[in-house]
Amino acid sequence: MENNTSNHKEQIAKAMKSVLTEHEKVKQDPWRLNYHVVTPAFWMNDPNGFIFYKGEYHLFYQHHPYSPEWGPMFWGHVKSKDLMQWTHLPIALAPSEDYDADGCFSGSAIEKDGKLYLMYTGNVWTGDNHDTDLKQVQCLAVSEDGIHFDKVQENPVISDAPEGNIHPYHFRDPKVWKHNDSFYCVLGSKTHEESGQILLYRSDDLLSWEFMAIAAKGKGNLGYMWECPDIFTLDGREVLVMSPQGLTPEGEKYHNLHQAGYVLGELNYDTGILQHGGFEMLDYGFDFYAPQTTIDDQGRRIMIAWMAMWESDMPEQKQNWAGAMTLPRQLVLEDGKIKSKPVPEIDNIRGNLISYENLIVDGEINFNEVEGDSIELDIYINAKEASQFGLKFRMSETKKEYTELKYDVKNELFIFDRNHAGAGPGGVRKAPVHLVNNNLHLRVFIDKSSVEVFINDGEKVMTGRIYPNEQSIAIQFFSDALCQINHIKKWELQHSMSYMEK
Repeated sequence: MENNTSNHKEQIAKAMKSVLTEHEKVKQDPWRLNYHVVTPAFWMNDPNGFIFYKGEYHLFYQHHPYSPEWGPMFWGHVKSKDLMQWTHLPIALAPSEDYDADGCFSGSAIEKDGKLYLMYTGNVWTGDNHDTDLKQVQCLAVSEDGIHFDKVQENPVISDAPEGNIHPYHFRDPKVWKHNDSFYCVLGSKTHEESGQILLYRSDDLLSWEFMAIAAKGKGNLGYMWECPDIFTLDGREVLVMSPQGLTPEGEKYHNLHQAGYVLGELNYDTGILQHGGFEMLDYGFDFYAPQTTIDDQGRRIMIAWMAMWESDMPEQKQNWAGAMTLPRQLVLEDGKIKSKPVPEIDNIRGNLISYENLIVDGEINFNEVEGDSIELDIYINAKEASQFGLKFRMSETKKEYTELKYDVKNELFIFDRNHAGAGPGGVRKAPVHLVNNNLHLRVFIDKSSVEVFINDGEKVMTGRIYPNEQSIAIQFFSDALCQINHIKKWELQHSMSYMEK
């Protein structure tokens, strides 16, 4: 049931040659990430097709293999046995048919009869205005080996958006799953009046799809388009994760160009309607978009997102690469809220440990060997008498370049400030955080040009790209009055990406 595959294979071969020719140069860049998924070269955005398949995690991603800017989308592909050590595989999808000529946009993966299926959005530009002049359809590709994919001859499997108050062209990012004996997928959409919504479809065979309902729609400040929807069950509750575009800032929330978050609810599989509560952010930092989840053989719900933001300055583009994935995060439901925790497999890439206990801080202090640009920090701090305390990292010898993490006791805010972080965009992001018995627990993952901060066991997370000088590796702790660091642990984190031979 496959298309004629010769053109598809030819497009993939040309793209692979482009990427691998540039790879040796790209990997010399000092901002090149050490233990996060990145492309061999050129552009990356949304995670796609994240799945545990035949004993391994497969992760695909939006990829432009000819420049470090967004362009006609291909699907890059990596796999891992442990979520940490990743190997690049050949590009999986290339725009090669009339229905996807201008891009194989985002989608998802599912196993059926032992084969791996990718469901994605085929995109065609019908004019110069990419907001109005487009045709989007839903397509399917299949693989026997999980590496080489053929597009099915029945494509597109969903040709047109449904009738009603549904935009006819902005209609994308299928996330597919199986429930009982049927397959379901959700699609990102918007109304004619520019309000975000989610469409639900059902199928018996992945090829013939029936529109069920508008499963959920935005009210109030919930944006003009909902991208990258993902519905799953977590501890008996249905979760809809999505990336709404066009929210206006509210207090400390929604200060990025676009957002990513979730609602909790209950999906009625008969009516196709998701009854749900309010929207919650999944990350309070700068660079987190289009998260996608999978469930693994341990029953864990694992999430990965794009560690960048649309229209943000990306200094690495000058070195012919752009974008990265976040660390994999396990989602758990506690007290009616989702917590995001670093997966325990991070232990697999830990190296040398430096540890200190019961340290008093009053002013500024550095600790011997607590420094670096590819490290994990585990920190417990008791606020004691302090009204503000925190740390500066990726600090230069002159102390003029640094990124700051700070807790404001009076206002109960955790603050991530990258205004002195080096090249790239600055800015400040804040997250509401309560101390637990006057203690703050941080796990901070610093890579060559990124930081991810997990606060109080994943209750809040803040992610951002930073672009310091290669020599800026110092870490300094500070407090405006007496506080106590109960412990600091610092591990070196090892390089964890491997690449195909040319």
